[in-house]
Amino acid sequence: MIDTPLPSIDETSLEQADAIAARLHQRKDTWLNISLTDRITYLQHCLDDVMTVASDWAAVACRAKSIDPASPLAGEEWFVGPTATVAALRSLIVALEAKGQPRPVKLRTRANQTIAQVLPANWMERLLWLGFVGEVWLQPEYEPTQGRVYRQKPEAGTVALVLGAGNVSSIAPLDALYKLFAEDAVVLLKMNPVNAYMGAVLEKAFRSLRQDGFLEIVYGGAELGRHLCQHPLIETIHITGSHHTHDAIVWGSTPDEQAQRKAARQPLIIKPVTSELGCVTPVIVVPGHWSEADLAFQARHIAGMVAHNASFNCAAAKVIVTANGWTQREAFLAKLQQELAQTPARKAYYPGASERYQAFLERYPQAIALGTPTDTLPWTLILDVPAQIGEYALTQEAFCGVLAEVSLPAADAEDFLSQAIAFVNEQVWGNLSCTLLVDPQTEQQLGKGMEDAIAQLRYGAIGINVWSAVLFSLPIFSWGAFPGNSLQDITSGRGVVHNAYLFDHPQKSVLRAPFRGFPLPIWFARHRNLLQLARRFTVLQAAPSWISLLKVVLAALQS
Repeated sequence: MIDTPLPSIDETSLEQADAIAARLHQRKDTWLNISLTDRITYLQHCLDDVMTVASDWAAVACRAKSIDPASPLAGEEWFVGPTATVAALRSLIVALEAKGQPRPVKLRTRANQTIAQVLPANWMERLLWLGFVGEVWLQPEYEPTQGRVYRQKPEAGTVALVLGAGNVSSIAPLDALYKLFAEDAVVLLKMNPVNAYMGAVLEKAFRSLRQDGFLEIVYGGAELGRHLCQHPLIETIHITGSHHTHDAIVWGSTPDEQAQRKAARQPLIIKPVTSELGCVTPVIVVPGHWSEADLAFQARHIAGMVAHNASFNCAAAKVIVTANGWTQREAFLAKLQQELAQTPARKAYYPGASERYQAFLERYPQAIALGTPTDTLPWTLILDVPAQIGEYALTQEAFCGVLAEVSLPAADAEDFLSQAIAFVNEQVWGNLSCTLLVDPQTEQQLGKGMEDAIAQLRYGAIGINVWSAVLFSLPIFSWGAFPGNSLQDITSGRGVVHNAYLFDHPQKSVLRAPFRGFPLPIWFARHRNLLQLARRFTVLQAAPSWISLLKVVLAALQS
């Protein structure tokens, strides 16, 4: 591909930021009084404008990550950018058409917990997501209510600061939309310096909200971020990033200051702060009797969880948990090595990747580098990592293409699953999302134990036979850490975003899928027709129709 320069960005001065915050402050009460009908109109304008800029959106992201915008891999930037954003806009329109209380497909209870099925919601979704079932589990200590701001109007408006993420282009706009339409706040969005090049596209995509003074976009680094976090007109903050960034904002800029403030329970910022801060994402591989095709499929599945977006995802697979006594463990790991070796290396575009990678190599000399990278980092597998408290690979998010494997002393599925749930809950850092792979025969044998295991997993998003990041891309699900993290020990964060059903108190979202999906899932590496599929899928999300669905199916069959 021919490298072309990324758009130049003029940083926002502190004086300009002050003026922008003042303008938003003046419009915050007006936003409260915007009717449902007018809000739907805003959402539709945004949807139309996202479709207008979708090709430019994907192209600029591809250039930044050294992806040929005409290659199949470019479809990845469509899916994590305009496609996900269009899906969110469409879902919010449906929610507001239901006055903020869209009806779930069905409700069920488990013990004292309400569980809402949200996928599939209609026959089109049944065909599009064949065999998938998605649920949002609600916090049992609260009533299962929806759309608080549409039932009980706040007395005064709010100015929210959204600190955008630098890795995935839809994160910043989706976070901003949630603040606007689920929490009734006007939004000052600060772009992350890593992908500030997206700002020009987002300004066009959300021009209707910007022109009327409900959304502003600013550019700058840590100085601007600190200034805005401490700004008197900023009333709430949402961060997508690392827990280090969170603690620097909330507890102070140095480790000593943070420790002192935490001990005294005196945070630097006392305004409400929500956050999504990453995870050492586990993949639990339940032992069973797998065919050769099963082994190959799931090895490719996990390879895709590592390689997607060059592994710069908070939900990228980072720890595989296997059973030491599983007779097919060695065969499975050999297949996984083969898949990673066949997966082309990607540009390590995110700052600090080389340093993080080297830190893992220093601690794990047995690490296996796979593939033949040039100016990139290789996919790297670390086998037989000890399952002990404080182990580096279990407590440090690599945020690069490193995958560790831990085996637990078990042979049968029931014993392993019991150990694995306790292990990931207690010894693997973070509680954002996890994936569990289990074949149908083993799941049937587990019976009620399978549902019990899901209930016991303390993660905000759980994929059963599907990568947990898929829940991020479907905005009907809540996305955020499992409830209960404190400001002092924030781990994966607090609060949720997406959540297009507007549940007031979601606990976690669960997506179940067939053990072996057909056609090839879009998140698998080396998908031959991903670009055409992504373009057609975006059109389907924007305006669902049977013709558009047929085009998606035909593209998927060419994978």
